[in-house]
Amino acid sequence: MTDKIAGVILAGGLATRMGGGDKCLKLLAPQTTLLDVVVQRFKGQIESLAINASGEPSRFSRFNLPILPDQIDGYAGPLAGILAGLNWAKNIGASHVVSVAGDTPFFPRDLVAALRTHQAPSGLAIAASADRQGKTWRQPTFGIWPVALKDDLERAISKGGVRKIVAWTDAHGAGQAFFDESDGVDPFFNVNTPEDLERACLIAAQQDLL
Repeated sequence: MTDKIAGVILAGGLATRMGGGDKCLKLLAPQTTLLDVVVQRFKGQIESLAINASGEPSRFSRFNLPILPDQIDGYAGPLAGILAGLNWAKNIGASHVVSVAGDTPFFPRDLVAALRTHQAPSGLAIAASADRQGKTWRQPTFGIWPVALKDDLERAISKGGVRKIVAWTDAHGAGQAFFDESDGVDPFFNVNTPEDLERACLIAAQQDLL
């Protein structure tokens, strides 16, 4: 196995506040979805890329990327998507997976490099940012995950019932990569509601992402 970094876009959320469906396929412009922007921003940072989503894979066919369904029964949250990514990464000979959320289109363009710099001895690191009041928030869906911990994660989910990412990363002493706002925009602003989508459309237009 080489020191190859694969990327997985976590697109399997329930999107209850958006009325259900795939949030990442919501439009930022007539021909541009959230997922289009996420793929474009991410693909230059990693060597191989896949989408984690359960259900009918054909809805993502135009992206020409592997679609990785959750392999844990029921909705186990983003850890199940990370596990699916680790299983895929092992099969393609990658040593690590970096995960990003499919509803967060403005994440840092140097995300992968920063996560690698801040890896703990376990190989884990997650992103963090500060709000305007200076409070630090961890961004656990944005992390680097060593394939060597795949079996440990699977046991934690299947046998231990672990669902929260930080419950597992804290147990392994994950490192933390801190990111500031860029051009006044929270790099981890995610789209949860129709109002968030309207704001994302404005930001994308202002940053000339469309």
